[in-house]
Amino acid sequence: MVPVIVVENVAIACVDAAGTEHADGHVVVGDDGRIVSVGAGRADEPAGEVRRVDGTGCLVTPGLVNTHHHLYQWATRGLALDETLFGWLTTLYPIWARLDAETVGAAAGAGLGWLALSGCTTTMDHHYVFPRDGGDVLEAEIAAARRLGLRFHPTRGSMDLGQADGGLPPDSVVEDTDAALAATEAAIDRWHDPSPESMLQIAVAPCSPFSVTGRLMSEAAELARRKGVRLHTHLAETDDEDDFCAQRFGCTPVEYAERLGWLGADVWLAHGVHLDDAAIARLGATGTGVAHCPSSNARLGAGAARVPELLRAGVPVGLGVDGAASQEASHLGAELRQALYTARTRGGPGAMDARTALRLGTMGGARCLGRADHIGSLEPGKLADLVMWRLDGLGHDGIDDPVAALVFGPPAPVELALVGGRPVVEGGALVHADAAELTRAAGRAHRRLMAATR
Repeated sequence: MVPVIVVENVAIACVDAAGTEHADGHVVVGDDGRIVSVGAGRADEPAGEVRRVDGTGCLVTPGLVNTHHHLYQWATRGLALDETLFGWLTTLYPIWARLDAETVGAAAGAGLGWLALSGCTTTMDHHYVFPRDGGDVLEAEIAAARRLGLRFHPTRGSMDLGQADGGLPPDSVVEDTDAALAATEAAIDRWHDPSPESMLQIAVAPCSPFSVTGRLMSEAAELARRKGVRLHTHLAETDDEDDFCAQRFGCTPVEYAERLGWLGADVWLAHGVHLDDAAIARLGATGTGVAHCPSSNARLGAGAARVPELLRAGVPVGLGVDGAASQEASHLGAELRQALYTARTRGGPGAMDARTALRLGTMGGARCLGRADHIGSLEPGKLADLVMWRLDGLGHDGIDDPVAALVFGPPAPVELALVGGRPVVEGGALVHADAAELTRAAGRAHRRLMAATR
């Protein structure tokens, strides 16, 4: 149980279905970690011990939800800076082949800490590299998330299509198909918590059409549905992938995914950059979600996803920072602005507004992860995953609309972040870890990994 928390004197964007906002309001968080009330003015006096938080100069929103990431990549930032996706992967695969649990744990700690400081309260992670002598890398990142206090949706990824069989990754980093499926089922059995308050849920995530066999894709989908967990993979990220699918499978990436049972309301796809009208219609008709990663797509020159069109088709769209080696900033708060700018670059100033961008980062992400009934908006009864952003500094001065200040302005400092009513960030600092120590540990892991590959 946690103490009752009352946040007062604060602007609030609920991101509920009605778009409720309060210029000067309150949020009450119960001792069960759920929201008791949200409203204008001061709160009624709660019973019992109360912690009051003065939110003057701040905006409270739902905690941001990160729908696509590769935490291990924190150990390989700043490499292959001018490559396309396929060239970038070819450069980095041999380095990732030397990953181990110590390196992944340190990288995950740094990545998760930085996510928390950027306003993220729930994150997934797509881990698909499992070196044979690397130890339990999935356990390492789960331990890091528990330490930081973030709600975590790691996926047990996999690759079984190596270069010898026409895939992109070297054979040293792919798994046997049956072994990958068995390990995925074991991860679900060991770690997955389906409860509404869950801090840890596993999803099934073969990597991509150019690194995974059709058999692994289809049997992974069957496994996930038998176990009642969600499905995730990369899809339609680059022109190279379009060409690969056309040459190898005679169809588009979305047609290939549908052929293998990979469209549905339990699926969300990373990137979705290269989608024609027919593909967007199929995603909308099947309820398949998309993790929009605008900064990563720009960094790799992959293109700009058609997010306004996806939203009009009814596709659940969330935001992702993507791996820290393809998006070194990895700041989820900053992705709100990047998503808006990307949409406007393609479609003009009417393509997206600030509140739509905020919805992508909150309810959109919750929908992709299957958690929209419990997180993603500030409503009584929902889990108290929220962020209080400080907007009274020089960088936001004069922007009267607090939601516009958050989205259009520079990345706002996080004054307070709660996950299930428990603080994970206070006063701009991590509650459960020291950022300097996370930095030192990640630096040691990076140097050790790079030395091993020379």
